[in-house]
Amino acid sequence: LVPARLEAALEALDTDRSGEIDAMEWEAAIETALKAKLEQRRVEREQAQSANRAEIEAFTAEFLNAARECFLMIDKDNSGTLTKTEIVHSVSSDKSVKDFLQNCGEPNLQFLLVPARLEASLDALDTSKDGELDMDEWEEAIKRGLAKRVSQLQDEQERRAKAAAAENAAFSAEFLGAARRVFAMIDVDNS
Repeated sequence: LVPARLEAALEALDTDRSGEIDAMEWEAAIETALKAKLEQRRVEREQAQSANRAEIEAFTAEFLNAARECFLMIDKDNSGTLTKTEIVHSVSSDKSVKDFLQNCGEPNLQFLLVPARLEASLDALDTSKDGELDMDEWEEAIKRGLAKRVSQLQDEQERRAKAAAAENAAFSAEFLGAARRVFAMIDVDNS
């Protein structure tokens, strides 16, 4: 610190105007500083929570858009329904379709990529039992996949929040310990 600033800081710490900073004044100053730092971290956590909500909203919009695009890519005849032939052709030749299905989070949609499980998967997805998947059936499966993926994203966000809380606790303990050690070093006459 610059000497003038040091004098001002010492005067601010010496609340009883005794000319010395005792342990209680030091602890009060440290508590005030720690509260300010923890308040700053609380604001940062709130900003992170807001960012988490925005992340989920953006992910949801992107996921639903990709799901609609995937449906349209599979629906080669533009009939508004997906036939077994269209699905088999798309999963064997369209990388975008394969990538989406692999990562969509819905097991029955993922099983469309596995020839041995294709029939059972189509049967589970085709709730009207008309032999084709319409947009409503597709969207129901997409909603299940989206719910799973959002849950995974929320789990990751919760893990990050717990890690931040643990960092705050460790910071508080370290801060208080360091402040007390500094006081002990300064208080050479143990007064």
